[in-house]
Amino acid sequence: VQLQASGGGLVQAGGSLRLSCAASGRTFSSLGMGWFRQAPGKEREFVAQIGWSGGITAYADSVKGRFTISRDNAKNTVYLQMNSLKLEDTAVYYCAADRWGSGSSKEYDYDYWGQGTLVTVSS
Repeated sequence: VQLQASGGGLVQAGGSLRLSCAASGRTFSSLGMGWFRQAPGKEREFVAQIGWSGGITAYADSVKGRFTISRDNAKNTVYLQMNSLKLEDTAVYYCAADRWGSGSSKEYDYDYWGQGTLVTVSS
């Protein structure tokens, strides 16, 4: 599975961005998907997950109510809509795929990773 994340950029605090992650190489609709992020000088952390059907989602407390994960299985793409962005949301955002289909908040549950896209939130 190849994952290509896109949509990062520079945005002012309070603004919005939508990240996309396009998958190829395997039946996308069977994969659980997740978003993680890594801020400068920090470890990578969980952001959001979504199951293969899109029916089950989960979020880190730090983004709950501001970020929304979704997927379009017809387009082999998972999205992360980020609203009310804060300075502390600045990070490289990675998408990941879990071949068992459920998604997870744990990095070790994911089998495939994208290259990351940089989100910078300015004041």
